[in-house]
Amino acid sequence: RFIKKLPGIEHAITPCEGIAAAEKIRDRLRALQGGTIAVGFAANPQEQQAVRGGPMFEFLFGIDAQLRREGRRERFQLVFFNPSTEPGARLGAKTVQSLLAEMARRGIATHLGHKMLRLETGKVVTEGGEIPADMILFMPGMTGNAWFDATTLPRSPGGLLRADAQCRVAGEGWRHCYVVGDSGSFPGPEWAPKQAHMADLHARAAAANLLDGLASRPEQAGFVPQLACIIDSGSHGTLVLRNPRRTLVLPPLRLMHWAKRAFEGRYLQQYR
Repeated sequence: RFIKKLPGIEHAITPCEGIAAAEKIRDRLRALQGGTIAVGFAANPQEQQAVRGGPMFEFLFGIDAQLRREGRRERFQLVFFNPSTEPGARLGAKTVQSLLAEMARRGIATHLGHKMLRLETGKVVTEGGEIPADMILFMPGMTGNAWFDATTLPRSPGGLLRADAQCRVAGEGWRHCYVVGDSGSFPGPEWAPKQAHMADLHARAAAANLLDGLASRPEQAGFVPQLACIIDSGSHGTLVLRNPRRTLVLPPLRLMHWAKRAFEGRYLQQYR
């Protein structure tokens, strides 16, 4: 779940909370005649991997593209804010440079490296100053599910479930108990994601190990940390690939936008 401790967080819209949040953004943007839109995210201070920054870059660039299509971009100021001086560092240094350069190219202002203090009606307040805002989109860091608190499940410093390299809950008395995706704290590099493609890899390993464990066979299935994403602006997409050996970042390409659309359709088919 998202960490909701920032004072005044009710003044922001958190896009990944569901369809209702996305519809609210659509309606607010449609109603605004001009002004400032502030977009940002933060991580779990105790567990930097517990973050969802990618969607916020997509909302930032997507709103910019939409306003340009509508002929309204000159009436708005877009501001991207983040407590880090290198937002999206998990994607790699090249990606951060590319994202910041794209913001500059699009005329998007940045407010980076300042601790967030609170949100208020019409403003974001940080230690480095205030950002006037007619609409605030903010993705807070993530922590464990609320029901974890009523259990004795072993937790990480960030409130997630401690897991080993086989996706088993790491602790005595939790045999045949596995965790995948955002709810777990896994061994591996700091940049390793826990959602989307990586969650699929966790699930494959956990399922294989569960079957082996129930059959009294050694549980050996694991996963290789890797990041694969396309940051989509609505017309172009930036491909980012990262594994322990290398990082690949392509410039924004129209082909990548359509590739992401095609992947989405293919991925969802297996659940329909």
